[in-house]
Amino acid sequence: MKRKLNTLLVILLVTSISYAQMPIDGFMKKKGSGSVTVSHSYEDYDEVFLVPNKVDRVPVFDEVEINATTLYAVYGVTDDINVVVNLPYISTQGYASAASQENNGFENERSGFQDVGIYSKFRAFTLNTKEGRINLIGSLGVELPVGGYDVDEGLQSIIAIGNRSTDINAIGIANYKHDSGFFVTGQTGYSLRSNDVPNAFLNQLKIGYAAGSFYLDGFIANQISEDGVDILGEGFTGFFPATQVNFTRVGLNVFVPVVSQFGVSAGANTYVAGRNLGQSTGFYGGLTYSF
Repeated sequence: MKRKLNTLLVILLVTSISYAQMPIDGFMKKKGSGSVTVSHSYEDYDEVFLVPNKVDRVPVFDEVEINATTLYAVYGVTDDINVVVNLPYISTQGYASAASQENNGFENERSGFQDVGIYSKFRAFTLNTKEGRINLIGSLGVELPVGGYDVDEGLQSIIAIGNRSTDINAIGIANYKHDSGFFVTGQTGYSLRSNDVPNAFLNQLKIGYAAGSFYLDGFIANQISEDGVDILGEGFTGFFPATQVNFTRVGLNVFVPVVSQFGVSAGANTYVAGRNLGQSTGFYGGLTYSF
């Protein structure tokens, strides 16, 4: 049961330009233990955070729906070193009119494998307190495009499934867990990106409960791009990966063991602020096998 309770599901509700949550968490697997999760997420939006104002219609496509099926696995190499791998298959659906499709050659669908992420986590420090424990964890990861998707199709790229960027992410994590089950996890990091995608600062705070046969958290995630251009603004050439993408997203995650080594998860999240991205709301469900 303890292994199941330590299964913190971090589902990547992926838009074409960013992760909803950090791809790693503040908990460590013991040596030889791990988990594999298959999840499906859905999100849609018909409003876009542009500069200087939000608009109530997605250019060209009116509304965009995103479905993602993700494989997420974590394994304890040692008690203090974990490896995490995730791979999403993304499908995007737009609603460009028949006339727009015919006159401009637009298509309303894009799909394929996006980017594989490979991360290592290292627990550098542990402090036992009177009623809990503090862990300091470092993580280094790389995300590599594996699908043959396109990103330089002009306005068609509004529904592209990724940026075709190779990202190197360094993240620091502080986690406090009280003996009662209450926990707080803070993360901050930096993402170095290729393909003219602006580098970005990444931050996340989670507050939750993990004890008995139940896990629940609420989170707020934030990305701040270092530079980049605004969609339809000065310097914009139609290459969407080069845009400056900032966002703040909030959400909830829940995980419950159900039988033997299996558990189910679900969650919801939404953007509350942003720059050069859709104001989407998403939901997911997943099945986890722990060993």
